Amino acid sequence: MARAREILCSIPGIGPVAAALILAFLPEIGRLDGTQAASLAGLAPFSREPGQRTGRSFISGGRKPLRDALCRPALLAMRFNPDLKVKHAQLREAGTPAKVAIVALMRKLMLTANALVKADRLWTPKATFA
Repeated sequence: MARAREILCSIPGIGPVAAALILAFLPEIGRLDGTQAASLAGLAPFSREPGQRTGRSFISGGRKPLRDALCRPALLAMRFNPDLKVKHAQLREAGTPAKVAIVALMRKLMLTANALVKADRLWTPKATFA
């Protein structure tokens, strides 16, 4: 647990409190694949497609306290995590509503956290070649 907390705290946007909440509400982190982690966090999109009609996708289910705990770190990551900052800008330029873009960042943050804990390595920024 201490190593998982260290890994989570290395991700820009996730502090000690958010890391503790993630570990409390998702003790299985690092032992799941990405889809399972997103589903348990309640961040998996569901489509409304009864018949030929298509509606908006929505999120539901999962562990609501975990989803609530990821909201503030996603907002911070939007400003301070270079990878998620770029992702948010791309989503907004594509016309994605603001709250939907934040939920997408929450999902990306959860997938990143799960992958890093699974690989037992700290977060490192992507190398940019310019």
